[in-house]
Amino acid sequence: MRVLGVDPGLTRCGVGVVEGVAGRPLTMVGVGVVRTPVDADLSHRLLAVEQGIEQWMDEHRPEFVAVERVFSQHNVRTVMGTAQASAVAMLCAARRGIPVALHTPSEVKAAVTGTGRADKAQVGAMVTRLLRLAAPPKPADAADALALAICHIWRAPAQNRLQQAVARHAVHATKGRTA
Repeated sequence: MRVLGVDPGLTRCGVGVVEGVAGRPLTMVGVGVVRTPVDADLSHRLLAVEQGIEQWMDEHRPEFVAVERVFSQHNVRTVMGTAQASAVAMLCAARRGIPVALHTPSEVKAAVTGTGRADKAQVGAMVTRLLRLAAPPKPADAADALALAICHIWRAPAQNRLQQAVARHAVHATKGRTA
């Protein structure tokens, strides 16, 4: 499984591609950051994020895209930019027919470090260890993108089994009502 992790942001949008399957060593395929100028018009910044993500998709051909789920913060302006960049990543994936999964920050931290309250340094250290890298990816947005991809690879099989069980239950419940 090849997953493009996206840590959405307008100034720095972290992107990282990880390949592998749950239970086996994972491999980093690529990592980086799509940057936009702070003083540029919002529409141009979103276009730059879109172009950057499209380049990553062209180059790395992911099978899945894992995006950090935007959560409420005190700074509404920051949340809006993050949400807009997140939507751009989902749009790019949808345009190509690539499935998208959203993971919360605490879910990603728990998957990678064992605790949902891990700090950026702990996430970077574990990403470095799990992917057998020489040093933590910089900036932290890049490490976070890799953590998203790792989280998805590890959690996707369980999530798929749950979705299938829910679907089977829905079919049986529907049959019970029509009988």
